[in-house]
Amino acid sequence: MRYFATVSGSASEANVEEKVLASNPIMESIGNAKTTRNDNSSRFGKYIEIGFDKRYRIIGANMRTYLLEKSRVVFQAEEERNYHIFYQLCASAALPEFKTLRLGNANYFHYTKQGGSPVIDGIDDAKEMVHTRQACSLLGINDSHQMGIFRILAGILHLGNVGFTSRDADSCTIPHKHEPLTIFCDLMGVEYQEMSHWLCHRKLATASETYIKPISKLQAINARDALAKHIYAKLFNWIVDHVNKALHSTVKQHSFIGVLDIYGFETFEINSFEQFCINYANEKLQQQFNMHVFKLEQEEYMKEQIPWTLIDFYDNQPCINLIEAKLGILDLLDEECKMPKGSDDSWAQKLYNTHLKKCALFEKPRMSNKAFIIQHFADKVEYQCEGFLEKNKDTVYEEQIKVLKSSKFKMLSELFQDEEKALSPTSATPSGRTLLSRTAVKPAKARPGQASKEHKKTVGHQFRNSLHLLMETLNATTPHYVRCIKPNDFKFPFTFDEKRAVQQLRACGVLETIRISAAGFPSRWTYQEFFSRYRVLMKQKDVLSDRKQTCKNLLEKLILDKDKYQFGKTKIFFRAGQVAYLEKIRADKLRVACIRIQKTIRGWLMRKKYLRMRKAAITIQRYVRGYQARCYAKFLRRTRAAILIQKFQRMYVVRKRYHLMRAATIVLQSLLRGYIARNKYQRMLREHKAIIIQKHVRGWLARVRYRRSLKAIVYLQCCYRRMMAKRELKKLKIEARSVERYKKLNIGMENKIMQLQRKVDEQNKDYKSLLEKLTNLETTYNTENEKLRSDVERLRMSEEEAKNATNRVNMLQEEITKLRKELHQTQSEKKTIEEWADKYKQETEQLVSELKEQNTSLKKEKEELNRRIHDQAKEMTETMEKKLVEETKQLELDLNDERLRYQNLLNEFSRLEERYEDLKDEVNLMVSIPKPGHKRTDSTHSSNESEYTFSSEITETEDLPLRMEDPSEKKAPLDMSLFLKLQKRVTELEQEKQSLQDELDRKEEQALRTKTREEEERPPMRGAELEYESLKRQELESENKKLKNELNELQKALLEKSSPEVTAPGAPAYRVLLDQLTSVSEELDVRKEEVLILRSQLVSQKEAIQPKEDKNTMTDSTILLEDVQKMKDKGEIAQAYIGLKETNRQSLQDYHMLNEDGELWLVYEGLKQTNRLLESQLQSQKKSHDNELEALRGEMQSLKEENNRQQQLLAQNLQLPPEARIEASLQHEITRLTNENLDLMEQLEKQDKTVRKLKKQLKVFAKKIGELEVGQMENISPGQIIDEPIRPVNIPRKEKDFQGMLEYKKDDEPKLVKNLILDLKPRGVAVNLIPGLPAYILFMCVRHADYLNDDQKVRSLLTSTINGIKKVLKKRGDDFETVSFWLSNTCRFLHCLKQYSGEEGFMKHNTPRQNEHCLTNFDLAEYRQVLSDLAIQIYQQLVRVLENILQPMIVSGMLEHETIQGVSGVKPPGLRKRTSSIADEGTYTLDSIIRQLNTFHSVMCQHGMDPELIKQVVKQTFYITGAVTLNNLLLRKDMCSWSKGMQIRYNVSQLEEWLRDKNLMNSGAKETLEPLIQAAQLLQVKKKTDEDAEAICSMCNALTTAQIVKVLNLYTPVNEFEERVSISFIRTIQMRLRDRKDSPQLLMDAKHIFPVTFPFNPSSLALETIQIPASLGLAFISRV
Repeated sequence: MRYFATVSGSASEANVEEKVLASNPIMESIGNAKTTRNDNSSRFGKYIEIGFDKRYRIIGANMRTYLLEKSRVVFQAEEERNYHIFYQLCASAALPEFKTLRLGNANYFHYTKQGGSPVIDGIDDAKEMVHTRQACSLLGINDSHQMGIFRILAGILHLGNVGFTSRDADSCTIPHKHEPLTIFCDLMGVEYQEMSHWLCHRKLATASETYIKPISKLQAINARDALAKHIYAKLFNWIVDHVNKALHSTVKQHSFIGVLDIYGFETFEINSFEQFCINYANEKLQQQFNMHVFKLEQEEYMKEQIPWTLIDFYDNQPCINLIEAKLGILDLLDEECKMPKGSDDSWAQKLYNTHLKKCALFEKPRMSNKAFIIQHFADKVEYQCEGFLEKNKDTVYEEQIKVLKSSKFKMLSELFQDEEKALSPTSATPSGRTLLSRTAVKPAKARPGQASKEHKKTVGHQFRNSLHLLMETLNATTPHYVRCIKPNDFKFPFTFDEKRAVQQLRACGVLETIRISAAGFPSRWTYQEFFSRYRVLMKQKDVLSDRKQTCKNLLEKLILDKDKYQFGKTKIFFRAGQVAYLEKIRADKLRVACIRIQKTIRGWLMRKKYLRMRKAAITIQRYVRGYQARCYAKFLRRTRAAILIQKFQRMYVVRKRYHLMRAATIVLQSLLRGYIARNKYQRMLREHKAIIIQKHVRGWLARVRYRRSLKAIVYLQCCYRRMMAKRELKKLKIEARSVERYKKLNIGMENKIMQLQRKVDEQNKDYKSLLEKLTNLETTYNTENEKLRSDVERLRMSEEEAKNATNRVNMLQEEITKLRKELHQTQSEKKTIEEWADKYKQETEQLVSELKEQNTSLKKEKEELNRRIHDQAKEMTETMEKKLVEETKQLELDLNDERLRYQNLLNEFSRLEERYEDLKDEVNLMVSIPKPGHKRTDSTHSSNESEYTFSSEITETEDLPLRMEDPSEKKAPLDMSLFLKLQKRVTELEQEKQSLQDELDRKEEQALRTKTREEEERPPMRGAELEYESLKRQELESENKKLKNELNELQKALLEKSSPEVTAPGAPAYRVLLDQLTSVSEELDVRKEEVLILRSQLVSQKEAIQPKEDKNTMTDSTILLEDVQKMKDKGEIAQAYIGLKETNRQSLQDYHMLNEDGELWLVYEGLKQTNRLLESQLQSQKKSHDNELEALRGEMQSLKEENNRQQQLLAQNLQLPPEARIEASLQHEITRLTNENLDLMEQLEKQDKTVRKLKKQLKVFAKKIGELEVGQMENISPGQIIDEPIRPVNIPRKEKDFQGMLEYKKDDEPKLVKNLILDLKPRGVAVNLIPGLPAYILFMCVRHADYLNDDQKVRSLLTSTINGIKKVLKKRGDDFETVSFWLSNTCRFLHCLKQYSGEEGFMKHNTPRQNEHCLTNFDLAEYRQVLSDLAIQIYQQLVRVLENILQPMIVSGMLEHETIQGVSGVKPPGLRKRTSSIADEGTYTLDSIIRQLNTFHSVMCQHGMDPELIKQVVKQTFYITGAVTLNNLLLRKDMCSWSKGMQIRYNVSQLEEWLRDKNLMNSGAKETLEPLIQAAQLLQVKKKTDEDAEAICSMCNALTTAQIVKVLNLYTPVNEFEERVSISFIRTIQMRLRDRKDSPQLLMDAKHIFPVTFPFNPSSLALETIQIPASLGLAFISRV
């Protein structure tokens, strides 16, 4: 079929070949199943006719089916499965649209678990389900019909789970409110009571009365299974009918190819009615196959006029007669079915009696009376008679069918509405199979009364008729056969079972066919083909013009036996083996010729190769020898160089080793000597101190001893002296009385006289010396007197000369007197000036001291006021912040509620809008049908329908189903009324939305008003401090002015009263004044520094109050300070000094008379300015150094974090298996490269911004320099102009100034929308272009339309943009990158409309250039609201996409996967095993979730999504994760254990770590996981005492009472150390939580979406700098 579809093509635009191929997945899902021999065994026969037109292109197709195996629906053998569609439904049960079907695992249902093999290796049933649904959509089965099919199939599964309880042997009941039956009734739309009643009862009708009879449990189970088979057969027939409708074509069919895919010969251990019918059909097909092959052989021989004899072949007509002839097996079976008490045993006995001895092909088993054996063409098959009658009759109770016909489910009633129509072999039969023959797409209506008659036909009768029709079709066509041979029965690759292959070939009849063909002439050649093939065996003389005669001559020479071949009219016929003999002769002849050719050619090639190799060898030798010589020279040079290097290296190593040893030796010596010296010092110190101690001790001992001996000696002396004195006294008394006493006294007087005589002699000597001096003086006086006399004489001689000069002397005397007077006057003035200077100095010092005291007092007052203001401000801010926080929280809650209501209404509005469009399309489809009674639809309608179903895939599942039946005149007004009601409802919703929007705006304005009021209340507290600082600054400035005035007055007075001598540089008055001047100047500098400090404080305070104020409002002083800080060169500082000198010349003109030309003051001022400049530069350098140091520290910290993260990733990767490790490393590398790409793009943008900023600053500085040079030229004298050098000014080239607009023609608008929105691939834009580029381009186009004042163009562009975005999201709404990309661009477009709207609230952050780009003519506030609504819809769609992607991962990754290995290795006792719908190799882990989160985050960052919006998306994602995990935890008992709580805590910590890595901890995502965290904690805490209950109540504040109680009830201990939670403890928890007001709902709402906000985020990107890449294909627009 795929070959036909590919080769022929399609005759229409409806892609019929795709539909023909699409029918295969549908039929395989509902008709194929797994058996023991084939994983995809076809359990029905299918015959499809593919129609072609005259040009042999496919125009349509028609399908017939045969013998569907319905019994497989209710029973499967071991290692077999039910039909694939049931397992596909179970695998897709988690999809949102399948929630209403209430499906589960395949092992849950009775009809899917009997085989014990629900999974096929290598097959994903969920993916197959997606293919099946796509094929249904392609074939025109819309979503509503698909959901109807799935409802019926789910109902069949639930029906199989209906259980019966026996009352007695003849009756049974169904339990009250039986859940499977309830679900079945809900899905089928029938009454529970009626269905439960007729499943346990049946109605018996007699001629006069009707009885209701209860049935036994076994009969009820058989009736339930028969009903399930009947429903499935009806559904199968309905699907085939719709497939035929989709494949039917109204174009006239020229020819067709029929493809028959039917079951082969079957033989199992237990063969029943199905195998009997299958083998019967194979007998008929084998007979037709043998007859066809024999007929072809006969026709070929007759055509070629070949004499032939009759070939004996096996004819299976006796076996066919045994089955279908009169009184055959089928007739006896139908007859037994008509008997009132017919049974399988009685039918078997009839078979034995009729055929056992009469027919050789019929046998009876030895050990059984309920089976029979038939000798088929392939093998003997034993059939078990049990179930033949039941399957042939296929009894379905009419009352159950009536209940289904009365269903409210319209599609189910459609299945049974044709129950009373005439049943052809193409319609569904009540047998175990479905029989189809060639009929129209829509069967005609049957006559009344015919249904009951036709309904009595048995399955065998219908199958026989269907088979006869098939045989007629095959006989009327030219058949070709394809036989499928299985290599083995174990489904192993590369394994071939020869015996099994031969059995299949025998069963297929291939061996018999080969035998028939081999009996004649199997090989045939035309004369021309034979001549062309075997020309090599002839010689030139044997070749004649008559090809036939030439061939005859050759064969007569080569084959001597003439019976081995025959000559026909156009062909030569050979017996088996003769062609091989000819081929051998031909091969030998060719081999000899080839050897001769090869010999010659190889010799020539070898000679040529030898010459080429010799030449190449010589060349190689030349180059190799040269290369070796060069290498040898190079080796010599390198050897010499290496020796030198070794010499110096070894010298360096030895010297280094010597220095190291010497340094080490010195260090050791120093340490050793220091150690020795310290020891010696310590020893000497100890000896010294010991000596001191000894000295003091010995001294003390000596003193003690000395005092003792001294005391004793003194005492002895006293005693002795007293004794001697007494003796002397006695002697003196005696001597005093004698004359010798007087003699001694006189001797003393004589000595005194002698001394006096000596003194007199000495005085005489002195007198003589004085006399001699006096004489000398007299002589000298005389000589001087003589000199004076000579002088007098000389003066007398010059007296005459003196008289002449008298007048002159008088004049000199007068001058001297004048000078003396002036000297006295100057001395008096000097005294007065000194006194005044001393007085002034004292007053100045006193004034300075007073100022210092006032300054200190003011500082104290300032500190006190600052402290009071700070305390008051702190108190007021705390109170205001508390009030503000409370009011803000309340306002935020109200605002979130309003936003949630508004966004829900917006979602409802969009859903109604899409529903309105669907209804509109439905009305259009109804109107477009020309005839009400016509039921066929053309191919264009089916294609439109498929497009419609594709476009509506992303809409809500509540859409009304499209009505495919004939529209009646009564239904049209109902649809129009519904349409009008919907329109009215839409208008009401719009009004309600507008009112809610107004209320939301009012709330936001109120919140802004309160915020501004609070901000206005804060500045007065700061204003008092500012006023105080300004007053202090004014006071200090006034004091400085006073000091300056006094200094000026002092200078003036000094200049008026001073003379040149006094004011000279060396005069003392000049020095005193200079000292006073320096002191006053120092004081003035101190005051100026204080003023500068105060000014800087004021500037910083102003900047703190107005942080967003424009930089142009800065004072000239701060600008000058910044300019000075930027000066790095001395020349720049000198030029700045000259500028300051010129600007300050007016303020310094009062001091120019202090000294000559005022040089001293100017130098002093210049030095001060230079010092300040140097100080400012030093501060700036210090600041820059600190900043660089801080940046380096931050970079080092980031590198450490990156290193730790890399180590963690490496550790995690090492724990993974090799394949997962490679995948993780690739994912990590992709993420790293993406982040580097983003960083480089940000750096590029920053560099562009800095370049533009520097260009602007360059222009401003050039302008300022020009102005300064002009001012300097006006103020500088001509002499100064000559001295000062002229600095050249760079004149920048003027660039083209773009206005940030894009111009396009009105006709190019669809092309713009197509290239920029519809055809744009997000991945390429995110990687290669700047984020938000489409939004910027669209806004620049809107700006140009606004600039032209073209309201139609603006409206058209905005409408097309919004519709284009909606189309893209409708088409690719399930792609996360697409939705994220357009959410980012929609928000950026909305921000651009706000930023350039001209409103002051949005212009605060704009540059002057951006303010020039604001819109001038139109107010687009309404379109901003529309874009905001569109962004909300995109956000909700993004959340749904996230949910669909994460939904399969959450339970497996957060609950089932063991992240911490070995913690939960023990299963809780008593729990049943759960089989996951996903295989082990496909199980998701926590790493899968984190990788998916990384993918989401990187994609959103690449698309330039606002950070606040990313936080909201992450918060919503974490909420979904927590809600789904908690809900599954509350529903699964095997998950409520202590170890699982630890696993959950670890998983949540990993998610929190991810939030920290992404800097998203303040997004509120962590708070959404709080219920899950508390549930995990609840699983881990103790649960015994009242203190534990109190702790649980205080801890689990985010969980409801129902959830806490549920977790405690489900808690299951894993090992012996844990215990179950007692009932009393649970009651204690309930008592403690009874006052808590929370929701009684058990499960969290996983579908809840938080209200989204789009905070204003202005862009710093200049519109005029945006470049449009050529890859977008927007060459038709131009920059303006």
